[in-house]
Amino acid sequence: MDITRVDILDVDKLERKHNVRVQEVFEVMQNNPRIRFLEKGQHPSEDVYVAYGRAGSGRYVVVFFIYKLSRVALVSSAREMEQKERRQYGRK
Repeated sequence: MDITRVDILDVDKLERKHNVRVQEVFEVMQNNPRIRFLEKGQHPSEDVYVAYGRAGSGRYVVVFFIYKLSRVALVSSAREMEQKERRQYGRK
């Protein structure tokens, strides 16, 4: 997947509700995350994906995004990985 730009829909929600900083999202998306398909999007060719990765601080973060035809990742949410997800990510 070739992502040329990362846009975040609701910065306040990431920081307030999920306690994830914008910088952490960018670090995860730039550091070769493990990406998997999650579900079909509302529009053709704009499906929802999830990216698993680590921020520069070492924190494990999950990022949910829509991959657009323009190769933009439109981030809808992000949160810290759960223990089970960390184990699966470690087997990468």
